[in-house]
Amino acid sequence: MVKVPAAVVAASGLVGGYGVARWTKKRPLGGVALAAAGTVAAYEWNRQAGARAATGLTVAYVAAFAGSHPLAKKVGAWPAVFAVAGGVAAASWAVTRRGA
Repeated sequence: MVKVPAAVVAASGLVGGYGVARWTKKRPLGGVALAAAGTVAAYEWNRQAGARAATGLTVAYVAAFAGSHPLAKKVGAWPAVFAVAGGVAAASWAVTRRGA
């Protein structure tokens, strides 16, 4: 089985969650995609770097989701989503690279 880095899972959850919500016009469906990817990422963060790191990165993931909304008013929806996804991916990589 191919191992996908948690950073990629988290970034994909943010981008994919927004994409699903936008294209289906069903925000709850986007939330399901966001939550599913966040759950998988949190599991991997915990496995790779421990509970404290997983908690911090999960908080960052949720904060990125929330922060993308006001940022989108300034720079547009897709740029905001890509910016926060990149930030979460970078944080994930920085925290978990030692444990891998």
